[in-house]
Amino acid sequence: MLTVIGEGLIDVVRRASGTESHPGGSPLNVAVGLARLDHPVQFVGRWGDDANGRLLAEHLRGANVLVPLPPDDSPTSVATAELDHRGAATYHFELDWHLPNLRDRLDTLLSATTLVHTGSIAAVLEPGADQVLRIVERARPRATIGFDPNCRPTITTDPEVVRGRVERFVALADVVKASDEDLAWLYPGVDPLDSARRWLTLGAPEGPAFVVVTRGAEGPWAVGHDGEAAVPAPSVKVADTVGAGDSFMAALLSAVVDRELDGAQRRSELRRLDARELARILDFAARAAAVTVSRPGANPPSRAELRAGAPANSPQNGGAP
Repeated sequence: MLTVIGEGLIDVVRRASGTESHPGGSPLNVAVGLARLDHPVQFVGRWGDDANGRLLAEHLRGANVLVPLPPDDSPTSVATAELDHRGAATYHFELDWHLPNLRDRLDTLLSATTLVHTGSIAAVLEPGADQVLRIVERARPRATIGFDPNCRPTITTDPEVVRGRVERFVALADVVKASDEDLAWLYPGVDPLDSARRWLTLGAPEGPAFVVVTRGAEGPWAVGHDGEAAVPAPSVKVADTVGAGDSFMAALLSAVVDRELDGAQRRSELRRLDARELARILDFAARAAAVTVSRPGANPPSRAELRAGAPANSPQNGGAP
């Protein structure tokens, strides 16, 4: 079982052709992405007992994501995405981020979990952020930890405060992904790749196994303990970029699980991935993101879609994706 912790919300997408509403939220999108890649996954998040909340719950269950928590009495969160002429999104949020007291249920929720992922708003917005940190600390002795800061400067406006919170999660994580824009905001004037290299040293001797930087059309890059790797971004006609990073993150985690490197007992093996294997993992994740940007909204691909539509830069020598 894989566990994703974080916000679920309704994405209201405004484009020149009209306005649409879709289930969203970075962690929720990752959970759906993992399920579409044929992994058993549960989503630990919150939404209200309202029409938007019912839409989120139906979306998760429709993707075969387990939903262990009931709705609460607060309104479901909403994110409004304004799309420019290139399809790039700018977000505005109406948020309520907290979790119920899980103290008596936490061991049960995590009992079969080999991988826990979190990030984005859930990791930095109080009061829920401290709850998420405690869950990750509790899970780490048994599970691989995935983390994506997915920074939202319009919500958490102080990069110094966010930087401290993010680095606490990075030090606990095994698989870390950030965009070059995230890193430029967190560390102004510093090359994002140098920031990622420094993240690899946080939490030593058992910090991240590898750190990935997504760079849009330049393609993703990764640094691990046995080298660095980069792959080109697949060529694709962009509908919009909503959810692309989340599809990338889901595929990144999926590739780790496909290699049977999930679970704390496999931590040392995960840290030994070489540059060639990192490149194969990056390529799989980049192809997943490419499918998502080719169609409107946060709509991650299935494993069958990736097998059927692999771009030319896909590895051709078999084995795990």
